[in-house]
Amino acid sequence: MNLALFGASFDPPHFGHDLIIKKSLKILDIDKLVIMPAFINPFKSKTYAPSNLRLKWVKKIWGNLSKVEISEFEISQNRATFTIESVKMLIKKYSPKNFYLIIGEDNLKNLKSWHNFKELNTLVKFIVFSRDKSNYKSDINLQKIGLNANISSTLIRKDPLNSRNLTQIKDEIIKFYKRNSMQEKIVKILDDKKASDIEVVDMRGKDYISDFVIIASTLSPRHGFSLVDELKSNLKAQFYGIESSDDWIVIDLGDIVVHLMSKEYRTKYNIEEFLEKLKEIKG
Repeated sequence: MNLALFGASFDPPHFGHDLIIKKSLKILDIDKLVIMPAFINPFKSKTYAPSNLRLKWVKKIWGNLSKVEISEFEISQNRATFTIESVKMLIKKYSPKNFYLIIGEDNLKNLKSWHNFKELNTLVKFIVFSRDKSNYKSDINLQKIGLNANISSTLIRKDPLNSRNLTQIKDEIIKFYKRNSMQEKIVKILDDKKASDIEVVDMRGKDYISDFVIIASTLSPRHGFSLVDELKSNLKAQFYGIESSDDWIVIDLGDIVVHLMSKEYRTKYNIEEFLEKLKEIKG
């Protein structure tokens, strides 16, 4: 059989990914196309959307396409997985006659630094989707295919309302990345205004009142109230409620709850430990 692998973070999936997948199925002589979301890219330190959500999105968009298999292999490793590991797993599973590894042009400049690249180059033929139609001459076993798509996951994270979002998950993407952007803004505001020991607790899927809890220590009652004023001035968000005392302020932003606490109260009530125990119970 002829097999193709398309791996990416899909953080989030977008129109460009869709074009690559549809064009691969149309142009390449393959019996199966494996789409494999990464737990995390070995060259990056984090993802924005969690792996289970990205996997859900990928299945929702492409799971029903003919010849397509959605693989959970890299996500199930719960770590950064080198491409050659995934390739060898698929070779062992399917024994393909020809193995095509689909990548974007942005990977070309660092391709030879991939783990065990020399061996990988003997196992696969690289299919490079590129906006540049020029030929690429090198010792790498590759074929370039033109792609007319000026879109990236970075652009969508910055602008969740981007019109080239995939319709199947557009509402979910808008909600997630707008919320993620809000979370980052809150942390930055608190940090810039001298709040200390800022911690973000992920409560998604734990049947809690919010998806995220942000906890920060204040220097004084006056400092705590000034932080509230800063958040009100800089966030374009609805404040559903604020409960306050000199030592503890709780801000309800819907999907996000912020606790601003004196160091003494934070030590006394240890919200972080309570939330971690709650996550274990709900998990």
